[in-house]
Amino acid sequence: MYKNVIEIKHPLLQHKLTMLRDKNTSSKDFRDLVNEVSMLMAYEVTRNLPVKDIEIETPICKTTGKSLSGLDVAIVPIMRAGMGMVGGMLNLIPNAKVGHIGIYRNEETIEPVEYYCKLPSDISDRLVIVTDPMLATGGSLRDAVTMLKKRGAVNIKAMTLVSTDVGIKEVQSHHPDIEIYTISIDAGLNEKSYIVPGLGDAGDRLFGTK
Repeated sequence: MYKNVIEIKHPLLQHKLTMLRDKNTSSKDFRDLVNEVSMLMAYEVTRNLPVKDIEIETPICKTTGKSLSGLDVAIVPIMRAGMGMVGGMLNLIPNAKVGHIGIYRNEETIEPVEYYCKLPSDISDRLVIVTDPMLATGGSLRDAVTMLKKRGAVNIKAMTLVSTDVGIKEVQSHHPDIEIYTISIDAGLNEKSYIVPGLGDAGDRLFGTK
């Protein structure tokens, strides 16, 4: 249906997504679930990392195995909700560097406002994985990718829990080259631009704020 959009339908992820959607899920359980889901999603996002052959010796004999080669990873959460996805990814990719992009949504205009950007100095040499639980209107992810490209990033993927058609189209209209990984493409947005059925405010649910 979409070019460069990968909707991951793994049963474990779909099960955990249902738990994330449940309004009765506590902040602690919500954080734990986001951590687990992010680690599972990272398997798909990093599926095509380059490898090389290396020779090792097992307790039995010498053999040739595979080792990651030539492409390091940077995880860049969009603050603040995207930060909840970093821990699970670092469990899988412990040597990844972590940058941060600060963008918030103006509640009156619904437009994103940039306020912070701190990235690894070698960002142009890394696979950059941008994390944000919600791809709603698409403005925050669109602007985050723009910020990354201005600072030299060339290999960028986005990882989000739930998305909308509107958000995907907004990002792809400006950045058709990036891949977007998501667990669900939801029905749409309500009058406040929240995803329906969505998760609610992922940042508030992660950190126990309102």
